[in-house]
Order: sequence, then C-alpha cells, then structure tokens
Amino acid sequence: MASGKLVFSFIITLMLIFLLPPSHVVSHSNPGDIKDSSSINPQKVNLSVYYEALCPSCANFIVKSLGRVFNDDLINIINLRMVPWGNAHFNKTDSTIICQNGLDECVLNTIQACAINVWHDVNKYYALIYCIEFLAIEGRHSNWQSCFSSLGLPEKPILDCYNNGTGAKLQALYGYETAHLSPPQTFVPWVVVDSKQLGNDYEKFTTYICNAYKSNVIPNACKSLPPNNVSSSKEENPIHPVCYRGEAKNMTSLAPIKRILVHFG
Repeated sequence: MASGKLVFSFIITLMLIFLLPPSHVVSHSNPGDIKDSSSINPQKVNLSVYYEALCPSCANFIVKSLGRVFNDDLINIINLRMVPWGNAHFNKTDSTIICQNGLDECVLNTIQACAINVWHDVNKYYALIYCIEFLAIEGRHSNWQSCFSSLGLPEKPILDCYNNGTGAKLQALYGYETAHLSPPQTFVPWVVVDSKQLGNDYEKFTTYICNAYKSNVIPNACKSLPPNNVSSSKEENPIHPVCYRGEAKNMTSLAPIKRILVHFG
C-alpha cells in the first residue's frame, strides 16, 4: 500500500503542476460491462462517500479534506467507496435521470462512475475525481477532459463506458443504493463509516474511522486524535457546508460535447 500512496501523491503533484487554465439517451449494454466492486478487505473500515459532482461542498470536501487519507497511513486501513449520485433522482415519466445541478452534473457523475468501474484502483480513480472537483472549485469543470492528459490516464475506456450505456447502468445502481440508505440521505456530502452515517460530523471522518478500526497496531493518523472527538448535534443543522436536495448551485456550464441522454426503461 505504501507504493500506492506514493503513486497517488505523485499523480496529484503532477496535476497541480500541469493543470493550467486553457487560453443523456442510450439503451443498456451487456451487464457484463459492470465489474463487481464488492470485494473488499473485511479487516478494514468501510468509508463510503455519497456526493454529486457539482455540489461545491462536495468538491471542497473531496479536494481539501478527504484527499488527506492518501498523505498518511489512513488509506491502509480503509476501503474507500465513492458514490457519485447525490441528490439526483429518476424521472418516472420518461425513465431518465435528473441531476440537481443540471445535465453537466449528470455527465460528470457518470464519468466518475465509469472511472471507478473501469480502473478499480483507488489511486487512479480518486486522482481523476480529485482533478475534476479541483476544476469545479475553480469554476473550470468544463475542462474536465484535460484531467486525463494531466494525470497520464487513458481517456478512451472511460468515454467508451459513458457512450455504450454502461455508465447509465452504474448510475442506476448508485441511485438505488443511495435511495435505500438508512437513515436516508438528507444532504451531500453524506459520509458513512461502516454502518454509521456521520451527518453533519462528516469532516471528522478520521476520528470515526480510528474508533471503528479494531487492531493492536494503531495507525499514525489515529495516534494524535483527541478522545471522543465527535459531535452529538443533529444533521438538520449542519455545522459544515452541505448541499440539500432541491438546492441547486449555479456553476459554469460545460463546453459543447457530444451529449447523450440515458434511458433506464
């Protein structure tokens, strides 16, 4: 895992150096295109992040907080799951997806879902997610395709996944999973450590991970944490910025690309 951490750190370093500002409907494809992501290490703590691509609070959390797990040994004790769906919902009238922040967000949610499915390497797909969300923070997410060249990652398999309908099915699965969370998700980012949802305490995910990890070997990331560093406040009044359902954020539109609607009927 140490080498993985170095790879990610190297990728992020390259991204920050070279990422400079420049001057949905297809029918389902074969279910075999979707890989099984359920094979996780049972000795690790499960960290699941439910988010949407163009929610500013999600972008800030992914770039400024969550990315720190790769800078210490915390990544060695967790199974990190990214679930790009957030406050999207299905339109039952025409069996399409409606994303809270518009079609641009649907495109980016699907691209990120494809990266997770195609690469299956947290260092690679998190680097792409990080890059896209970094651009979103700067109002430059229309340049998302530049992330592939900046990171040295292959673009074609991700676009193939998007164009052949696999990404649509992945979004349907993420939508179903998000809709069946208990207690239900009320905003994003929505963070779950094992089976415990953190609500408005999501920024303290490290504390929850360390409390849930059962081992005689204490990771360095857990050694300096104060005891009981958790909140008892309710998620209805978050102390950290969040995006509620129906609270769309107006972000810069994508540059013209081939737009593909996605049918689920």
